[in-house]
Amino acid sequence: MFLAADQVAPVMQVLNQVGFQTEICDPVWLCKARQGSYFVDLISGMSNGVIRVDQSWIDRACQSQVLGIPVKVLSPEELIASKLFVAFRERFDGADICHVIYAAGKRMDWQRILDLVGEHQGVLLWSLILFHYVYAGSDAIPKWVWRELLGRLISELASPERPASFRGSLIDERMFAIDIAEWKLENLIEKYRAQAEPKIVEPTRAVMEPAA
Repeated sequence: MFLAADQVAPVMQVLNQVGFQTEICDPVWLCKARQGSYFVDLISGMSNGVIRVDQSWIDRACQSQVLGIPVKVLSPEELIASKLFVAFRERFDGADICHVIYAAGKRMDWQRILDLVGEHQGVLLWSLILFHYVYAGSDAIPKWVWRELLGRLISELASPERPASFRGSLIDERMFAIDIAEWKLENLIEKYRAQAEPKIVEPTRAVMEPAA
């Protein structure tokens, strides 16, 4: 379940009132609500702090049904953004991104995706190159998107004097741990996680008490 960080505490209040147990697993992005053997994740962004959920994600979500219950499902643009940095050794969402583009690419608002990614468009380009390799004959990605992303890459390659930032920890801080621990490169994930606001806070105890 995706929601903005400042909405997590009110949602947990309601869940507590109806018998769910809730916990903040990571104040930057993740909570859980449990009842018996069932649980749901409350997700307000990515663990590295780069991608953050805001109200626009909810406003743009599509009306659908799950198990006969009316729900809102993330639009493909936000769904892709939520998966771009899931590139760990034990879990990689690149195939999910490819499937979303294959199914919805021609209908998507690609400028919205570029805006969501911001300065991290290199990660998006990486995913799109994977898509092109998998679906070599597909025209789901507009030509102007390729020109935009490849043009930016070429511009960066043409300016080697520009100081380069190590961004490996934003992909996976464990796989790139040696860069920080032994090679003394900047641990950029700490910076992004510290800047990620608002953090998730505990729900108010007074509201959590069940009605008499």
